[in-house]
Amino acid sequence: MTTAPAPSAPAALRGHIVTFRGNPFLMPPQDALVDEPDGLVIIAGGRITHAGAYDATIAHLPPGTTVTDYRGCLISAGFVDTHVHYPQLPMIAAYGEQLLEWLERYTFPTESRFGDEAYATTIARKFLGELLRCGTTTAAVYCTVHPQSVDAFFGESTRLGTLMVAGKVLMDRNAPDYLRDTAQSGYDDSRRLIERWHGRNRQHYAVTPRFAPTSTPEQLELAAALLKGDDTLFMQTHLAENRAEVAWVTELFPDSRSYLDVYDRAGLVRPRSVMGHGIHIDEHDMCRCHESGCALAHCPTSNLFLGSGAFRLFDAMDARRPVRTGLGTDVGGGTSLSHLQTMNEAYKIAQMTGKRLHPVQAFWLATQGGAQALHLDDRIGTVAAGMDADLCILDPNATPLQALRAQMCDSTADVLFTLMMLGDDRSIRATWVGGRLAHDRDSGGTTGM
Repeated sequence: MTTAPAPSAPAALRGHIVTFRGNPFLMPPQDALVDEPDGLVIIAGGRITHAGAYDATIAHLPPGTTVTDYRGCLISAGFVDTHVHYPQLPMIAAYGEQLLEWLERYTFPTESRFGDEAYATTIARKFLGELLRCGTTTAAVYCTVHPQSVDAFFGESTRLGTLMVAGKVLMDRNAPDYLRDTAQSGYDDSRRLIERWHGRNRQHYAVTPRFAPTSTPEQLELAAALLKGDDTLFMQTHLAENRAEVAWVTELFPDSRSYLDVYDRAGLVRPRSVMGHGIHIDEHDMCRCHESGCALAHCPTSNLFLGSGAFRLFDAMDARRPVRTGLGTDVGGGTSLSHLQTMNEAYKIAQMTGKRLHPVQAFWLATQGGAQALHLDDRIGTVAAGMDADLCILDPNATPLQALRAQMCDSTADVLFTLMMLGDDRSIRATWVGGRLAHDRDSGGTTGM
């Protein structure tokens, strides 16, 4: 098994701290924002020990600790991607299809290569490097049906020290022969992978039926059996992404009230369950997500690229029954691993549905909201003492156009808005993982790649 990095040395970062004290969908956005223009974050043992105003916090700096100066940049919690497929990285930007045809034409042939662990390791390394370049420090990741794809991914994540959630895809029907498992083999493979990886070196296992059409009722029930007795395990799948897919599920599961009900009957709707998309669901299912503690992953670039529809974000965040919701890039249906680009498209979808996505709300979704969706908000998603030191340094002057626009900014919220509308990986000055510098834009990129 890959060895995790040695404990990180004490470190400190100075810059403009931006984080959250609450959910800006449920309170005024400015009240939810923690905004410290000259802040200091002190790190020891991979965790934040102190975070606050520089003048007050400097007294806690251990002697001899180097302070990295990021003044002029924002210090944020690392971004959290709640739905993404690492094996689809090589086929990002595949032309011309909607969901079901896109899977058959592009996705399944691409995923067939991941039985080769050496190839899977190569793609996992590139994928994780791209995440860090985009400021993302945690993701809920789909591997392929091959156990080797999971070993490759977790091995690379362990080497880098990133906190990741991932699992072997389960598919025992309605997929090519070369990508199918059986209900029992999927259970057995998943059990071995759970024992090998879950809870070790910041790696967490997600039981991962791809979506209802590619699993028999027996496989879904065995997926639920894997979860029994361990509340720390995750479950991830797809839900109501595309209208043709929803109609297909109705044909395959005629006794279920809805697409979500298929999973609910099997015992898969629970805390730490993350449903990708959830575009075409009704109020009953929104309420069920709320009461069960399961989450929805809003994947705007994918939903637009594949023509799937517009996720009702503000319905999901209704204060009467808020649903845990994070952002997902959903590469390769999504067109970028950058959460800045994801926020850009989320803003536009909100506009099309008659809503205004405030920049504080968008950045909350990308950090604390995503952490809450994964039930990991006790460890990640906030810049505060006691949290894991997974941090993203954002440069609002990264390009000439951004620098020009930044001159007009009169508030932190406006700076955040320009970042989400004009920013991309170039706007990520640095990414810190577990208290270590994992990516530095200005000195050649990602370390250890």
